Amino acid sequence: MKGLIRQFVFALSLCCLLLFPGCSKKDDDTPSQTVWRRPLFTKLQTMDCGNLSDAYSVMVASNIYETLYDYHYLKRPYEVTPVLADGFPEISDDNLTYTIKIKKGILFQDDPCFRQGKGRELKAQDFVYAVKRIANVKYLSQRWNIFNGKIVGLDEFREYTKQFKKVLDVDFSREVEGFRALDDYTLQIKLIKPWPKLQLVFCLPFMAPVAHEAVNYYGQDIISHPIGTGAYKLKEWHRGVYIEMVRNENWQGSVYPSEGEPGDLEAGLLDDAGQPLGQVDRLIFRVIEEFQPAWLLFKRGELEWMQTFKDNFGEAVNVATLEATPEMTARGIELVLYDDPSLFWVGFNMQDPILGKNKPLRRAINRAINREDYINLFFHGVHQLSHGCIPPSLAEYDPNIVNSDYAKYDLEEARNLVQEAEKVHGGKVPPLTMMNPGSGVIDRQMGQYMQKAFERVGLQLKVDYMDWPTYMDNLNKGKHQMFSSGWSPDVPDTLDSLIIFHTKSWGYGSNHFYYSNPEFDKLYDYAEGLFPGPEKTELCRRMEKIVLDDCPAAFTSHRVSAVMRQSWFKNYKPHAFSYGTARYWRIDTETQRKYKEILEEYKGK
Repeated sequence: MKGLIRQFVFALSLCCLLLFPGCSKKDDDTPSQTVWRRPLFTKLQTMDCGNLSDAYSVMVASNIYETLYDYHYLKRPYEVTPVLADGFPEISDDNLTYTIKIKKGILFQDDPCFRQGKGRELKAQDFVYAVKRIANVKYLSQRWNIFNGKIVGLDEFREYTKQFKKVLDVDFSREVEGFRALDDYTLQIKLIKPWPKLQLVFCLPFMAPVAHEAVNYYGQDIISHPIGTGAYKLKEWHRGVYIEMVRNENWQGSVYPSEGEPGDLEAGLLDDAGQPLGQVDRLIFRVIEEFQPAWLLFKRGELEWMQTFKDNFGEAVNVATLEATPEMTARGIELVLYDDPSLFWVGFNMQDPILGKNKPLRRAINRAINREDYINLFFHGVHQLSHGCIPPSLAEYDPNIVNSDYAKYDLEEARNLVQEAEKVHGGKVPPLTMMNPGSGVIDRQMGQYMQKAFERVGLQLKVDYMDWPTYMDNLNKGKHQMFSSGWSPDVPDTLDSLIIFHTKSWGYGSNHFYYSNPEFDKLYDYAEGLFPGPEKTELCRRMEKIVLDDCPAAFTSHRVSAVMRQSWFKNYKPHAFSYGTARYWRIDTETQRKYKEILEEYKGK
């Protein structure tokens, strides 16, 4: 079997090298330009900001869009800063009304959708239009759950849209009292109840302004024609192969920050302080769905960034010291480790007739997974074992959760629970099916690992491997029984980790467990109105216990990311919540040139 896998990886590697030989013509047909390149391990669904939900689409498209606010690139804890807003909101004493001034002179990128192909000035109405699109039932936005029950008149607008057959049949000029433009440069939001997270929501990519001209011009194909005000614009999207972006000549511009957190100065992250942003001319995202071919390209200097994975970890990282190996250091390649506030799981569709009403079965699966062994095998022990569903780096995390037995691996108990499950089911439990996003070698190894875990306790598991768009379509429509997945919060707020369990997030939201618990929903709705403090912390921990007791998933790990950075890729600092960060980066072309000499030395050995 190992020989077959090795031959399979070699064939894929050869295929990838043929597709992207050397420094491809695509990368060096304009040698005076600087180019940044990274792999995408899956195909994208959309670049329409109103429906950005998965990590890959958000990460790519956020370089095109801008929002009212974003986070300071270097400071930790995360600090919100104005981008398209001209200052911070004016907030009423009752925390229900936000008034925001919009910067003047901001232009959308040039595009045929505008008069004479020239991007027009941004107006407050573009933010109103963007939110109304999300509220439109026919648009099927996965982001509606964020606004549900929050803004005066927006739920009523959503109800109004249900009568139409098509997305664009809706009258978007219909006023929503709680989200309107007072004039071209003033936005006003009225809330039903205090929503402390609102200013963080303003930072999210789906809150980017939308030009109605673009939507009317491109129709359903707007998913392939992102029109924004950001530092970059889409030049070409060859689906399934690559995405290329170039600098947006209409971008307002900005300068590199002159302060950060302790250690940034020593790390060289302030070398470019005060310098204009947008130094990289072109961004290229290559779709390479196998890790090994991408790793070979990275070592050849044809990618600037690369994450580690099971089969390259030992080559890249000294497991004992968690430092880059001597080979990587000799090449000038740097290891960057950082905590990602994420959560991964084997999830259950709670509406499934077999799993949903059989808690002993779900608990048996939870007990059957040896999380420590799984993390050691696939993540070299770097990931953190998940004892609950709140990531450790978030404020409301309960450090005592490690003393619970939720993540306990116990085959005997699992087998006893299977016997209970058979009584509930009325006979032997039939084979179960789990969807997996991806079909590569490591995807299949993970799937096989889970199959063996199920077999040990007398259960059978079938794994359906599929591409990302198909996987997401099935999740959104509830066409699954089990699924392997994960979640990272959009903002540094624990409620954004817990929203995936709220009933209002079913389907096109983020609750693909189709889990519902009235007590959880009530606590969550109340907690949304709370500012950070002991009461909010206590409620978040209560909600976590409710979820763990109901067992809508077997939570496995929290990711600790280990990524490799080329020496010429400057100003890279991981950011858990800001996505369009390419404008801060710089390519040192002289160091990049010298790497070719290092490669020649390796060839000679």
